[in-house]
Amino acid sequence: MTEQLPDLYILRHGETLWNLEERMQGGLDSALTEKGHAQAERMAEVLRARGVGPEGFDLWTSPKGRAIETARYVQEATGLVARIDEDLREISVGDWVGLSKAEIEAKWPAPKPDEDFVDFYARAPNGDSFEAFWDRMGGVIARIKRPTVIVTHGMTSRFLRTRVLGLGLKDLRAVEGGQGAVFHITNGQHFKL
Repeated sequence: MTEQLPDLYILRHGETLWNLEERMQGGLDSALTEKGHAQAERMAEVLRARGVGPEGFDLWTSPKGRAIETARYVQEATGLVARIDEDLREISVGDWVGLSKAEIEAKWPAPKPDEDFVDFYARAPNGDSFEAFWDRMGGVIARIKRPTVIVTHGMTSRFLRTRVLGLGLKDLRAVEGGQGAVFHITNGQHFKL
């Protein structure tokens, strides 16, 4: 799929208070930490240093405050103007929203001790199904017409990048994640900057 798409830079918002507390945000929000602001500034500087600007790129962001605040740094560094895209919001964790991982483990213990993050999200009661979320990312991809910077969330970024790379749902674990990183997809290649 990447051959058909222009260059993409995909950013996860900077660290938030709830990230620090290992609390599930989903559709809720919490403020960027000091480290989160520094991450947002660094990601914006990476884009500026690579020549990202309004002549050649669009800037799309999730509607959540943590992503909008991160996108603000990108706007200031590059001159891009952010457009909110509702489909870039984070995957819903249903009944777990606002809860810490310890609270979740107490009420909904993992079925196996070595549960990974993909299995964890997949079992969130009343959360988004992976299939529906995958389809939502397909809708985002279909709207990309020119090089684009996307500011979003951890799982949204992972699903989006996995799909853009022409991989499938079974490959979510294989695509690198991380907060404070800029992911660049160009000519079918995926780079963490």
